[in-house]
Amino acid sequence: MTKKWLLSVALGAALVSGSAFADTLRIGTEGAYPPYNFINDDGKLAGFEVDLGNEICKRVDMTCEFVQNEWDSIIPNLIAGNYDAIMAGMSITEERQKSIAFSDEYKPVDASLYAAAKGDTFDFDKLEGKSVGVQGATIQAAFAEEKLGENNTIKSYEKPDQSIADLAAGNVDMVLADGEFIRTATGGSNGMLEVVGPEEMIGGGIGIGLRQDDEKLAEKLNAALADMKADGTLDEVMSKYFKDVKPYKAD
Repeated sequence: MTKKWLLSVALGAALVSGSAFADTLRIGTEGAYPPYNFINDDGKLAGFEVDLGNEICKRVDMTCEFVQNEWDSIIPNLIAGNYDAIMAGMSITEERQKSIAFSDEYKPVDASLYAAAKGDTFDFDKLEGKSVGVQGATIQAAFAEEKLGENNTIKSYEKPDQSIADLAAGNVDMVLADGEFIRTATGGSNGMLEVVGPEEMIGGGIGIGLRQDDEKLAEKLNAALADMKADGTLDEVMSKYFKDVKPYKAD
């Protein structure tokens, strides 16, 4: 009788735990890629994707729980079940879709930009002998290796702010990253850094990363995103963090 009672309690606890888990959406994010995601002055995760994630959770009647995770292990930890979704400025690419699924995009594709020390000039038509900083495992890193790696040195960093710090210190000639990140970094450099060179259109729009077997969750999140696009809420959230972004709501 005692063993049966203990088993009953254990099963009941498991069911309660499962129900609670189903009401919580755990979102992995880097916390190091402003304005998408960053740590604010209070030491808390903040940014476009935190605001967006909280609004999505309201619409799907779930509680958001943000989990900070290093970029290079953010996909493996999603697959391992350490959180349920990724919102980390992640572009939708065919290569990533081999291992994870994506929601519909929640931000249109943004041109990637180069940052360099103010006054530095480069011939991008035949760039040679330069050092280019990128964050590892990004679409910019793959682009730089393929397009620039033969005649230049590509230096990979674990965190994007490390590449900017090395640029400011003169240890690399330029940094290639998402346009909004570069604009934020150069704008906050007290005139030390500036945007240089061409815009590079790399990858697709940005979406929520999901496990490939989470079809029901994808349906819920896509429905919420569609509603936000239709009623203009997504445009409002984007406008807090980005300039000149193409709106989703039809005129």
